[in-house]
Formats: sequence, structure tokens, C-alpha cells
Amino acid sequence: MAYLCWPKLGNSTTVLNCKCWKSNSCKPFGFQVVTKFPTTLWIKRYQKRIWLCTMDHQQPNPPPLALDRIDIYDTTLRDGSQGENISFTVIDKLRIAKTMDEFGVQYIEGGWPGSNPKDVEFFKRAKKELHLGHAKLVAFGSTRRKGIDCQDDANLRLLTEAETPTVTIVAKSCEKQVVKVLNVSLEENLAMIEESVRYLKEHNKEVMVDAEHFFDGYKQNAAYALACLDAAIRGGADVLVLCDTNGGCLPWEIYETTRSVVSHFGSHQRIGIHCHNDMELAVSNSLSAVYAGASLVQGTMNGYGERTGNANLVSIIPTLQLKMNYNVVGSKLSSLTELSRWMDEVTNLPHQPSRPYVGDCAFAHKGGLHVAAILKDEQSYQHIDPALVGNRRRMLISELSGRGNIVDKMKQMRLVTDSQLQDPEWKRRIQGILEQVKSLENKGYTFEGAEASIELMIRRTLNNYRSPFELLDFTVLTGNKRVYYGESLSGDNIVTDGVISPETFRNESITQAIVKLGILETSNGACPIERTRCFEAAEGNGPLNAVNLALKKALVRVHAPLEHVNLQDYKVRILDNESATAAITRVMVEFYDAETKRVWSTVCAHSNIIVASVQALMDGFEYALLQRLPACFIHSEDESSTKSPVLL
Repeated sequence: MAYLCWPKLGNSTTVLNCKCWKSNSCKPFGFQVVTKFPTTLWIKRYQKRIWLCTMDHQQPNPPPLALDRIDIYDTTLRDGSQGENISFTVIDKLRIAKTMDEFGVQYIEGGWPGSNPKDVEFFKRAKKELHLGHAKLVAFGSTRRKGIDCQDDANLRLLTEAETPTVTIVAKSCEKQVVKVLNVSLEENLAMIEESVRYLKEHNKEVMVDAEHFFDGYKQNAAYALACLDAAIRGGADVLVLCDTNGGCLPWEIYETTRSVVSHFGSHQRIGIHCHNDMELAVSNSLSAVYAGASLVQGTMNGYGERTGNANLVSIIPTLQLKMNYNVVGSKLSSLTELSRWMDEVTNLPHQPSRPYVGDCAFAHKGGLHVAAILKDEQSYQHIDPALVGNRRRMLISELSGRGNIVDKMKQMRLVTDSQLQDPEWKRRIQGILEQVKSLENKGYTFEGAEASIELMIRRTLNNYRSPFELLDFTVLTGNKRVYYGESLSGDNIVTDGVISPETFRNESITQAIVKLGILETSNGACPIERTRCFEAAEGNGPLNAVNLALKKALVRVHAPLEHVNLQDYKVRILDNESATAAITRVMVEFYDAETKRVWSTVCAHSNIIVASVQALMDGFEYALLQRLPACFIHSEDESSTKSPVLL
């Protein structure tokens, strides 16, 4: 495919009345070709209007290779670890390698032997401890240094001593990089590539060559970039990996260049692609290379990597398998969401909810019209079934919601059946919940990230639900107190009000909380059998911490499972800055149950930040007990026709 420009368009496809055919020139029709990608889609401008043209017949230029498989090359342990705030221990690297093998990738790059003590230890332990059942472990390095024979090069020696079946070496393929960065002649660089590959092949290694800056080099001097690949082939390279090292190429540039390389070497030569994400195009560029004939894709889990990251395998793998019909990891694809989140846990990074395929928001629907359509046909606003990648559909509840959002949530909670939805009483109840949501969001609440609060709101409208406890009263005292620490250990005199004293005093803040609760008592962990009142007090390093400690002291005595529930995050937002200290404050509290591994969030908005915090805290504990002992706080509808007081 050639790049076309006005007026010398040459042989191209033209548009007339939205139909396509071949013509020697577009000029008679006044068309200007702006760009095109792929060969089945053309974008054209005519009389200030944009036209899209698709070929109705078989595409004229099919990819040169009919590939039967695509190999996935995971470089999380090396390239991914170069991302900011990412540091793997040796144990982490061994665990990740084993997990990626079980997931079904074909290659796992373990690191650069000899570059640091951690990688030295990893490859040493991998020989004894890492037993891969599917993937090949890869050691990464570079070509020999200039002026040194391969057998004398420490880097190549360490690559062979790593005893991995596959080795990848990075080689300069850009004329400018060779001269200015590597500081060698163009001829010497070619010799370094060829001799290094031959040396590794003599040690019975499968050899891949990462042609660094290849696409930039191809733009500057295509002949030399290809000469670097030719040198690798003469040495016996198994795979040529084309690298968009700076992440600055566009998808059609990747396609054109990769296709040229594939055509140059023929269908027998394996071509790989390695993209960085500096323009948010690494995934698109990788897929473009596959469309052009590449058969190996390098990338990292969750797109970890230097600068803005590498090509994200979490997006590439399902796209290859579900959209391009390559059997990449088979049935293991359904564990993709779990794997992505596990990787975030290992790297100690927050899981990004907006990630395609695996994020919490990937299949979340908010607008009432969208939800109504989804309930009729899931494909109306979803490109795949979330279960294929181990994710789930979510209906968000907000001021934009319709009845369908509430109904779907209640069905998930198994609170209503299709037949009950026809009951006028249930219709009024659902409408009441919807109006309450809209009213509270108008006051500053937001329920999208606080599904626990929504579930409690729904349950509290039911006649058969009773809260496990009620906060009857609470008091928070905070201030400074003067603490005496005795004589100064350093012997320095302290000046206080003009009086010299060797004694040390400090002002320290202190917060105390007193809570009064009405609790449904339990017997030996069974369901509640009676109601009781209790008082508790605690000191903390702030109001929420003090109230949290006092509440847990009171509740854990009766409801032991709450001992495992902890505050994981606490977010505060001032909603109307112009009101200054009288502003409404929204508080969101995230909880974590260390025993069940569940995470949930609650929300409250109030002009008093402490009141908002305490209410969100109370809802979080109530939700925890509802998950642990659901039957204990729900009785049959016919026990009471009206909703009775919860407690005392």
C-alpha cells in the first residue's frame, strides 16, 4: 500500500455515489485522499465533506501471510519492571513467571543476566525452582561490545550461562543511533549483530533479535535498517522483532513497514513486534503489525513499562482471540480479569477501573436508556460477553438512572422476581428508591463507587429487613494537651516564658470518641436473639479513627467477624467551595475484609465532615455483617405488614 497525496495520486480507489472501483486517477472527480487504514477503509475529502468508502468485493491486498498462530512474548519481568514505582523481588518474579506460564503465554522474558544482583539470583533459582509446563524462559541481553570477540564478551557469556532455551538480544537498527549513541561505524554494527547471533546459535539457543528503533531507522534509511535484519538472518536468527522504541509511530506506518519487512524476507521468516505506548497506540500498533504478517507480539501485563508503558497484553490477547480469531490462550482467557488484578496486587499498584476488558468500568452501564436496552439485549451496548474475559456486567445507579438500573440491582440481590415487578406495591417501592437516589445525588452523594450504600438503601425499604445495630449517640472531643516528657536527654536547656528549664514539654493533639449503640445480640455467633445497649470510648489520631476504634470495641464483642474488617481508604471532597467552612462535604470510605478478601465502599454527604464520616463508617460495618450473616437480619414478610422500628 503506498501513501497517496494530491495531485499525483496514481492508481487508487475512488468514490462516486458511495461506490468504489479502480481508476487511474482521482483528479476528474475532485477527490483528495487524506489517509487510509486498513486496506478495506478509505477516508476521503470532497467539497468539504468526509467520505468513508469500503470495498464491497474481496479486499484487493490481503495480508501476505495466512498465520495459523500468534505467539505471546511477555516481558513484564524486564521491560515492565522499568516502569516507575515498580520493583519485583526475586520471589515475585518466580511467582509471576509461573502464573504467566499457567495462563498460556509462549515466552516469558526473565530479565538481563548480570545487569543486577536480583536478575543473577533469579536465573540461578529458576534453574532449580521454576518448572514451566508450557512457556519458554528467555534471557535478555545485547550484542557484543565493539572491538571485542564474542567469546570474550561478558554479556554473551552470561546469556549462555543462564541456561534458558531462548535468548533475546537488542541490536541497533537505526543509522543515527548507531553513529551517535553506540558510537561505532555502520559496518561494525552489522558485524556485531551477525557475530553475536551466530555465537548464541552455536550454543544451541533459539535467538530473537530486538531491532531497536527499527521504525524510526526505516524512515531515515530503510536500506540500512533492512541490512541490520539481514545481518541477523546471516547469523541464524530465529525471530526478527521490530521495535517502535520511542512509541512515536502511527498504526498505518507500523502496517506499511512491517508488511515491507515480511515481503522482504518471505513467509518462512518469523517477524515479531515490540511497541511502546507514548501515544496511547501500542495496542493498535501491535495489532497492525499482526495484520501485516507479524507472528509474535511482545508486551507486558497491564501495560507496565518505562515512560507511559509498553503494549498492554491484557488488551492485545483478548482482541487477538475474540476479534481476530487466533487461539492465543484458549479457555484460560476467562481468567484474564483475575490475572490482571493479581498482577496489580503483586506490583502494589491500584487497579485501574477504566482498563478495557478487565476494568471495573469496562462493562458498567450508567444511563437509563443504555440500561433499558442492555436488559433486553446485552449486545446493544457491549462488544463481548464479559464472562469471556472473567469480568461482569455492572449497572451503575446514579441520578441518570432509570427503573431498569434499580430493577437489575434488586435482581442481583435476589430481592424481586419478574412476577413481583407487576405488583403495584413493588412498582411504588422501586420508584421511591429511584427518587431517593436522585434526591441524594442532588445533595452531593455519588453512588457509582459506593454500591454497598445502594444495597443498604434498597434493603432498608423492605418490611422484612432490620439493621444489626443503631448508633444512638456519639460524641467526639478533640484538642491539644500539654505533655511532660521529663528532662531533656540532650542536656539542652528549654526556654519557656522567659524561664530556663531543663525539662521538656510538648503540645500533642488528642481525639476521644464516645459511642452509644443499640445492638442485636447474638448467641455463640448465631443469629440475633435480643437487643441491648452499650457504651464504648476510644482515643485515636483523628475523629474518624477514634470513632472507628470505639465502634469496633462495641461491635466485635457481639459480632466477632467485624474484627477482620478494616478501613482501606478514606476520601473527602468539598462540593461547594464558595461556601467555605459551611460547605457540603462528601465522604467515601473503602473497607476490606481480611478474611473474605471482599472490598466495598460507602458514601455520605453532610455539612459536618465528622457526621458524614461516621455515617459512612456505620454503613460499612452494617454491610459487612449483612454479607456475613444475611439471614440474621431478614425475617419473613408476613411477620409484619409494616416496617417496625429497627432497635430500642
